[in-house]
Amino acid sequence: MILPRTILITGATDGLGLALAERLAADGADLILHGRNQAKLDRIADQFTARGESRPRTVTADLADLDQVRRMAAEIRASVDRLDVLVNNAGIGGGQPDGRTRRTSADGHELRFAVNYLAGFLLTLELLPLLRASAPARIVNVASIGQHPLDFENLMLERDYDGIRAYGQSKLAQIASGFELAARLPADEVTVNSLHPATYMPTKIVLAETGYSIDTLEEGVTATRRLVSDPARAGTTGRFYDRTRDARVHSQAYDSAARLRLWQASLQLTKTESPLCRVPLE
Repeated sequence: MILPRTILITGATDGLGLALAERLAADGADLILHGRNQAKLDRIADQFTARGESRPRTVTADLADLDQVRRMAAEIRASVDRLDVLVNNAGIGGGQPDGRTRRTSADGHELRFAVNYLAGFLLTLELLPLLRASAPARIVNVASIGQHPLDFENLMLERDYDGIRAYGQSKLAQIASGFELAARLPADEVTVNSLHPATYMPTKIVLAETGYSIDTLEEGVTATRRLVSDPARAGTTGRFYDRTRDARVHSQAYDSAARLRLWQASLQLTKTESPLCRVPLE
């Protein structure tokens, strides 16, 4: 496997993000690790150097605050001259340890939609010029087979709130937006793919909510690493994988009108602009 030079992983201080970082570091990748706690990031970076691996760069941001996402993106743009892969991995589940009641982000958005989707959407657009300048680059969205259709008249779930529904909606938004972004970018510049890495891995989120696991972290790492660095995936874009299998998602993600409506709503909610138009069909 030929690894890209620089890889950013969000949510890299535990669970899948940390396990993926450890595997990629062992492969010799130049890593940028995101977390909310600088002390924890420093301890992880120390562990990498103690193993004789390159010390990763670290960046902090609370993804429930879009201003912090913008600040983090600016810090990354200022510190590296290329970015080969962005792994949007950070997120919160549908229940514990983050609670089952409706909460809002610093920007007033429903929390799960904000953290699981809007933060990654904004970070991706903020880093897109750097990714395009590093072509061929890749965007990998760690999503889920747990999906729920979006109700555009109740996007922030102010009515009929349920944590599992909120989680499923945020994950479908992540996938559908990935499909839309893939349609707007030449595949030889940047590919955009999403995956369900594994089911109920033994992560903090899963164990707090269910108390048991099904798949291993290793299975999730293997599936995600494949999209990050497998040469056979070069040029493959706009896809969703269940682990390593090409898979279908909820039908709403294939509705171009729904994807466009999501795209426009996302730009408005994040108060950002995108110059991207769709790639002309051959």
